[in-house]
Amino acid sequence: VQLQASGGGLVQAGGSLRLSCTTSGRTTSRHLMGWFRQAPGKEREFVATMRRSGGSITYADSVKGRFTISRDNTKNTVYLLMNSLKPDDTAVYYCAVDSGTTIWSEAKNSRRYEYWGQGTLVTVSS
Repeated sequence: VQLQASGGGLVQAGGSLRLSCTTSGRTTSRHLMGWFRQAPGKEREFVATMRRSGGSITYADSVKGRFTISRDNTKNTVYLLMNSLKPDDTAVYYCAVDSGTTIWSEAKNSRRYEYWGQGTLVTVSS
């Protein structure tokens, strides 16, 4: 599975961006399609994830109510719509896919994800 992320950029606080991640290779409805981010000097952290089937979705508390994850299986693409952006959201955002065997209680664990995109930089100015 290969992933290509796009959509990052510079935005003012309060603004919005939509990230896209296009996947190639075979995935099933059980695969997790997630977003993580890494700010300068910090560890990579979970942002949002969903089953490819769309049946299960979860968010980090820091983005809940502001970010929305979605997918278009016909385009093999997962999206992250980010609203009400804050300077603290500045980071490189990575999309990732797991092996298809992760139980839901482990969905936020980055170590469960096998395939990673190259990252796209989001910068939020104050």
